[in-house]
Amino acid sequence: MGARAARRVDRGAVTTALAPAGPGLLASARIVAAADGRGGTALPVLDGAGPFALRRLRPVGREARVCLVGAMSAPLGGDALALSAEVGDGAALHFRTTAATIALPGPTGAPATYDVRIRVGDGAVLHWLPEPLISARGGELRMTTTVELAPTARLVFREEQILGRAGEPPGRLTARLTVRHGGRPLYDQELSYGPGVPGWDGGAALGGHRAAGQLLVVDPAFAARPPAPRVLGPTAVVAPLAGPAAVVSAVAPDGLQLRTLLENGLSGVDFGIQPDKDNPVQQ
Repeated sequence: MGARAARRVDRGAVTTALAPAGPGLLASARIVAAADGRGGTALPVLDGAGPFALRRLRPVGREARVCLVGAMSAPLGGDALALSAEVGDGAALHFRTTAATIALPGPTGAPATYDVRIRVGDGAVLHWLPEPLISARGGELRMTTTVELAPTARLVFREEQILGRAGEPPGRLTARLTVRHGGRPLYDQELSYGPGVPGWDGGAALGGHRAAGQLLVVDPAFAARPPAPRVLGPTAVVAPLAGPAAVVSAVAPDGLQLRTLLENGLSGVDFGIQPDKDNPVQQ
């Protein structure tokens, strides 16, 4: 997120179990999308504070679109950020960011936390396609993402991590993604990289690569016709899950090659979510 605005501390902005160990910025944002009864999607709640500047974009068909603009530099060490999104029954939402999020060190040496919570109702569709998270040297971030899907919800979810800016080693990053479908576990993965994490750069993990990511697709149609597993190359694979879902997982030397691998994996998955007409999944 950008660094043009002065930082301020809002002690009442967020309540989370991942509160930082030291003083820092506390900020939250909330998105609510609901079917408008006319074949489209309304945004009755679009609220953000601190680094979260949420912007409405032009809708495409029934799909409402929201873009997160970084209003200040965050997360820094000691910050606690929280973002929630709720897509009601029959609604459709596309979420993106304008730029990468950079996790930087703070003045106290304490870790930052970033908690994302998403709910998608029956018959609803969510494209969650933020730009990458960059773990900068000296920073430490603990990120958790929890997604709750109704039985007939559909989802395209992208997560990309870049370890270090150009020419620098990474900070420490722990990221956990938990997805439940119809109240049952569908996907639960925690990844840790950087200083103090045993073996994170070895052959069994990144093997010297500096970008890692996954693209998760959930579609009720997969229950009857699951996607076939595919090897996309030495560092990427498409794997069906034990549920109506498939995940594209990849590592790469940089963010551009990672994005290409994820998109190539998605292109071979036959799912019922209509792609974006303007610019499919690249956004």
